[in-house]
Amino acid sequence: MIDVNIEILNLNDDGFHPLVEVVLFNQTFKAVIDTGASRTVLDKAAIENHVDGTTLLVSDKLSTGLGTNSMESYTLSLAQIQIGDLIIHHLEVAVLDLSTINTAYETLSVTPVIGVIGGDILVQYNAIINYPLKKISFSYE
Repeated sequence: MIDVNIEILNLNDDGFHPLVEVVLFNQTFKAVIDTGASRTVLDKAAIENHVDGTTLLVSDKLSTGLGTNSMESYTLSLAQIQIGDLIIHHLEVAVLDLSTINTAYETLSVTPVIGVIGGDILVQYNAIINYPLKKISFSYE
């Protein structure tokens, strides 16, 4: 079992977002843990400085959510993403414009996030979120 500390962000008494530190491109970022997201998503603007534009593949799917009915999406094959001691190699993620989330975070004086950890990782690694202990646990079982 791998335990990773999380931060519970209070959205001015309008709900909560659990945040976790992730390592991508040899840098540490924060990401939202989203049990309602089917896939892990990275913010297009946040990753543009770290990837060659030719590595982003236009997706044939239009993504819904995040306040819109549809938005252009891309996919990116990550060589590695690390969440605590959990290291995942060769993960395909969606890449979308997450500016609405980061703009909302700016109004709360919260550092922008690089993306959303979604169900693809949460299910594959049997994630358990423990809110009282502010931890997320992963296992390979």
